[in-house]
Amino acid sequence: MPRLVGINHLVLEVTDLDEALRFYGRVFDFELRGRVPGMAFIDMGDQFLVLAESRGDTPPDSERHFGLVVDDRDAVRRRLEEIGADLLGGRGLDFRDPWGNRVQVVEYGSVQFSKTESVLRGMALEGLEKSERALAELRDKGLAP
Repeated sequence: MPRLVGINHLVLEVTDLDEALRFYGRVFDFELRGRVPGMAFIDMGDQFLVLAESRGDTPPDSERHFGLVVDDRDAVRRRLEEIGADLLGGRGLDFRDPWGNRVQVVEYGSVQFSKTESVLRGMALEGLEKSERALAELRDKGLAP
């Protein structure tokens, strides 16, 4: 069975992206990780918060989701297929739980989110490694040697 490792990011739906950035900028000192039409990514070390502008043409919560970090995304996909879960299209692995919650699954090695060696050992997850891309992102921030 695949193991949950942590949370990668959280998406909050807002009606005005610029106003949301101003609001959060008044509350927190943060760096903008990036921005694409309708979305802004706020850095939190090796994790991030996404502000997503609602599109108005979909039900209010249709794009709201959260990202789970796992040790083996392919194993999660197989498991979801086995249980007949509602898999969503796209470039990643997204699904809806029976209550309509959208969940995005990312693999530990592919994202900046990191656990210390002692935490990984305590979770019996020794040996999880990062991709070169994820390591480069961490190095750029001074979070990895």
